[in-house]
Amino acid sequence: MTDPLNHWARPAGSAVLLDGFHALKHALRFGAEVPVAVTTDRAAALALANELAPDVREALAGLLTEVAPETYASLVSRPHPTAVAALAVRPSREANLRELARVPRVAPIIVLDEPRNLGNAGAVIRLAAGFGATGVITTGTLDPWHPTVVRGGAGLHFATAVERLTVPELPRGPVYALDPEGEDIRSTKLPDDAILAFGSERTGLSTDLRARADHLLRLPMRPQVSSYNLATSVAMTLFHWSAP
Repeated sequence: MTDPLNHWARPAGSAVLLDGFHALKHALRFGAEVPVAVTTDRAAALALANELAPDVREALAGLLTEVAPETYASLVSRPHPTAVAALAVRPSREANLRELARVPRVAPIIVLDEPRNLGNAGAVIRLAAGFGATGVITTGTLDPWHPTVVRGGAGLHFATAVERLTVPELPRGPVYALDPEGEDIRSTKLPDDAILAFGSERTGLSTDLRARADHLLRLPMRPQVSSYNLATSVAMTLFHWSAP
């Protein structure tokens, strides 16, 4: 097999780091192209596949290369407890934009407006994949394909369209933005083609996104509680959308 070190020597941005068994498992399930995967204990990784993901066990058996612990540690900045890492080919921007622009939509698009926390962004992508959302868009400077975001998303970037856009570039569709001054979300039926927008963890909606919003909605919250975690807000909103 090709030396895995040769793959990790590729220029930054040409591949996505799958950090841990679960990220690799999800990427394979959703059709990611994975040219190389390594582990410090091949037998243990395949035993984990037998237990938790027999559907991808055969693919893993053909991919995994056992390497020395020091080699594995040199490939990842923060070794994962499962001691598994892989590289996947990032979906093309063009393909993601086509998916985001496709109409009619059968599930909402999530917009994270100028998010700051990489872990929160990853958790939102994991939620979006679980609910079958069409995609997740970030505005601002945060790269939604940053390794920390992919780690937080457990490889589920490959289950939904994930891109960074500006507010003017958002796909067509009614924008429902979460804001403390909005109407109670419980009085609104969210359509399948909704664009659900959430402000940053600290400053809320940007001026541009607020101007683009067609509706402002608020989540029920006890007085004197400042806010919900971003991923919690997205989960509550997606659950409201999905309810009969």
